[in-house]
Amino acid sequence: MSLKEQLVQMHQDITAKIPDLAAQFDADTQSAVDKGIGTGGPNAGDAATDFELPDARGKTVRLSDRLADGPVVISFYRGGWCPYCNLELHALQEHLPQFEQLGASLVAISPQVPDESLNTAEKNELTFSVLSDVGNAVARQYGLVFAVSESLRQAYVDVGADLPRFNGDDTFELPVPGTFVVDRDGTIIAAFVNADYKQRMEPAEIVRVLSEL
Repeated sequence: MSLKEQLVQMHQDITAKIPDLAAQFDADTQSAVDKGIGTGGPNAGDAATDFELPDARGKTVRLSDRLADGPVVISFYRGGWCPYCNLELHALQEHLPQFEQLGASLVAISPQVPDESLNTAEKNELTFSVLSDVGNAVARQYGLVFAVSESLRQAYVDVGADLPRFNGDDTFELPVPGTFVVDRDGTIIAAFVNADYKQRMEPAEIVRVLSEL
């Protein structure tokens, strides 16, 4: 089953369990799409902004250092509290051997504090780098940051997404999920960004892009 198919099934299951809240989230998501949130960042052909972030165990990871060894796949996700993100992380983990066979490495970035990033990595049995972008500094450089609507903030908490606790601040800011495939010279060769968090880049498409380098 493709990642898209899994995401569709998950949304159907969630909608069946919490129809009223799901409708609110869907309406807010459509508003974000209509406003073009997340569309102002880099595209294929642009240079990727370098960054330095701690991984889940406190080790510093720098993009330029990774690029010295080969292409890098960058996945921005909302957090380990997001079931859609966890599906994507699982799918990326399943395809990691193919990424590595093609000489690429993978990093996943969220605004979670390091302890929560560690929880996410352990819960999903991830063997790639899970980085903490506290305050969304790097996500902001990539044009991905938005603030959750005030009318929905309590709803997030009610469904287990206590963002102030997970992210260490009360901004209720999140990154739009986005995937960037960066060639070793620092050029972005593929970009997928969508304010609809139910839409993610297929790992098989990442493999295709890497295989064409």
